[in-house]
Formats: sequence, structure tokens, C-alpha cells
Amino acid sequence: MEELVEQIELLLENKDEKQLREYLNNLNISDVEELIGELPDYGPQFLETLSINRAVNVFRILDFPTQERILKKLSGPRVIEIVNELPPDDRTSLFSELHGKTVQKLIQHLSPADRKQTLQLLGYEEDSVGRLMTPDYIAVKKTWDVQKVLDHIRQYGKDSETIDVIYVLGDKGVLLDDIRIREILLVEPETKLSQLMDGRLIALKATDPQEEAINIFRMNNRTALPVTDDANILLGIVTVDDILWIANEEYTKDIQKIGGTEALDQPYLDISLIKLVKKRVGWLIILFLSEMLTTTAMQSYGGELASLTMLAFFVPLIISSGGNSGSQASTLIIQAMALGEVKLIDWWRVMRREIISGLMLGTILGIIGFSRVAIWTTFSDIYGEHWLLMAFTVGFSLIGVVLWGSLAGSMLPLVLKKLGFDPATSSAPFVATLVDVTGLVIYFNIAMLIFGHILQHPAPIHK
Repeated sequence: MEELVEQIELLLENKDEKQLREYLNNLNISDVEELIGELPDYGPQFLETLSINRAVNVFRILDFPTQERILKKLSGPRVIEIVNELPPDDRTSLFSELHGKTVQKLIQHLSPADRKQTLQLLGYEEDSVGRLMTPDYIAVKKTWDVQKVLDHIRQYGKDSETIDVIYVLGDKGVLLDDIRIREILLVEPETKLSQLMDGRLIALKATDPQEEAINIFRMNNRTALPVTDDANILLGIVTVDDILWIANEEYTKDIQKIGGTEALDQPYLDISLIKLVKKRVGWLIILFLSEMLTTTAMQSYGGELASLTMLAFFVPLIISSGGNSGSQASTLIIQAMALGEVKLIDWWRVMRREIISGLMLGTILGIIGFSRVAIWTTFSDIYGEHWLLMAFTVGFSLIGVVLWGSLAGSMLPLVLKKLGFDPATSSAPFVATLVDVTGLVIYFNIAMLIFGHILQHPAPIHK
């Protein structure tokens, strides 16, 4: 890429537009996309220079912030050319991100058919399959023979998003089946389509969530899937390239939410500092206020801490272990839910596994914690005559806190899903904060139980 950038910079410096056009048109579109990333100021010039077909193909694979930045600097005629040549699904995706006034202006430059089509697609919910579909597909009748299908493909296939799959329609546009092109090519021309139909049809609804479509594509190994309405009338198709874009966006959003921040709507280096702070400050305030409960919990056990100060030594150890186990469980369940591996009906299986794994993990850490106190006692008298009681307190507390952290971290995403919220909002920091507070309660209550004959019990201090 470095050599490619140097070559382009030389052509730009020499203002050799003819050679630049020839050079760019011979590159892979992915190379042009990388060039725009390396030389962002020249992105509009590259799209002006490329042939319209290649300009459109390059524009399609750019992220939205780059598309928006380039559109603002392109000439009016070029913008109109690109918008008109974009496939319907890509045009809809672009319009759904642009400001309303900009969309109104661009729609006016579409043909009446494209304008109607675009407005129809924009009418679907933002995160629905309807926003992803394209009406450019090959549809045939079940009464046709293979020869007629092939003739139809030759005539109309160039306008289709894909010819990998052919869709068989009945009366009034009802979808009957889909047939892969290889099955058509491998039989005799006089074979009737009805003989190739197997009824094993997988279709999406236009109102389905996009996340559901991602899982269906993943489980069925398809390059395209049909989209129907409630009456099973074929409305369009969704292709795997669009699904890959959406999957990447959803993955990015989930990772950001798991990290304890709102999802960024622009690349990290492109978003303004003010917006970046706004995206992060909300969760930080919530987590900060939640952590205040940790202080309240410690104040409530002020008498125990005053009577046995060595309890304070292990507070960071206990709450961090619980928070870590909760964060692990939360991250694992959120990922499993995103992949369709765990559903709401699996809550008991998840709980049972986390109870067992939490006990095992807690026991392992408890043994290490017990050994830590015992080993330190051989070198120091820091825990005094009650070192064994302290060791048991730490050991049993770790078992309880890690178990509780595993349960809380695994159940919270499922609860949020049941309530209609995004499971990814049960971020690792949020789970850790929740377990911090409850972990202290577990720790001090176990300490009171083990040190019951030693600790004094003054009235709890409340703020």
C-alpha cells in the first residue's frame, strides 16, 4: 500500500488526470477504498475521476462518515449520478443516515420508479429487514421449463442483485420456493421447475429485526434470502454482503456497550471530543453513583472494621474477584445471545451451569486466598492469633462472592432481554459495580459469622 500511495501522490503532483484515471480504474475497488483512507483529502477527486460504475462500487464499501464527507465535496452532477446508480438497498442505507433535508433534495433527482421504491424501503422500521432488502431479483413461474428460465435470466439478469438463487412465484406474487442456479444448470433444458422444487424454503419477514436475519444467514449458509410480507408475497431479497455490514456494525456497538459506553455513531478518530465525552459521561455518572453504595456498605460495617482492622486488608481482593467473575459471565452470555446460542428459554440451563462453575471457580480462588493468609502468617504476625479465622473468612467469602458474581453476570443480560432492553447494556463495568456492593455485604456477614465471639457489635453507622 505504501508503494501505491507514493505512485498516486506522484500522479497528483504532476496533475496527470488521464493517467490517474487509467491507474485508478485498473485498481481493485478495495485498493481504492484504502487509498481514500490513506489520502482522505483526495477522496472526492478519486470518485470524480473513476468511471461511474467503479465510483459507485467504491462508494458502496465506504463507511458512512466517509461517504458523507465525500458527498459534501463532490460536484452536484456526480452526486446525482452516484445516488441514481446505487443499488436500492445501498441507497436506502445511505438515505437513512443522512439528514432529512439532504434526503429530500436527493430524492427529487431520482426517477419516479426509484423514488417510489426508495420511499417504500425507508418506510420500514430503522432496524428491520425491510431496510436491507433490494427489489432487484430474478422471479419465475413454476410452470416454466429450465430453457425458459435461462432465457429470462439472460434478458433480465444484468439488473438483478444476484442470480445465484432464482425465486419461484405462484399466483399474486406468492413465494413458493427458491432454487439455486447450479440446480438449474445441471438438468436438461426441458425439465419443469416444479420438478426441482423441494419446498425447503427459508424466508425473512420485512418486519423482522436485522439481528434475527444475521443469525438465520449464519445458520443456513446462504448468499441471499427472500423477504416476504405477512401474506407470503415476495417483496425483495437480502444478500449476504449487506448482512456482513450489519453484523459488523452490531458487533462494534455491542463491544462499545459492553465496555460501558454508548455506541459511537462515527469512527473513534472522526468523532468530536464533545460527542465522545457525551457518549461516555452518562455511564460513568451512573457507575460512579452506584459505587457510592460501596462506601455506604462499608460505613454500615464500620464497627466490625474498627474491632478487627485486618478485615479491611481484603476488601479490594474480595470485591475485585466478584466483579471479575461477573464480568466474565456477562460477556460470555451476551456473546452467546448475539450468536443465537442462548435464548430466554435457556435461563435455567444457564443458571445451573453458572451455579456449578461459580462454585468451582470460587473454591479455586478460595483455596488460593486461604493459602495466602496461611503462608503470610509463617513470615509475619500481621494477622495475629486469629489468622486461621481470617483465612477461613477470606476463603468462604471468595466462594460466595464469585458464585454471586457468576449468577448476577449471567442472569442480568437475560433479564434485560426479557424486559425489552439491549442485553449489551449489562456491561462489564455495570455488573462489576453491582457485585462490588453485594460482595461487601457477603464478605462482612461471613466475617461476622466466623468472628462472632470476637467482634463487637456497635450500632451501624449510617450516613
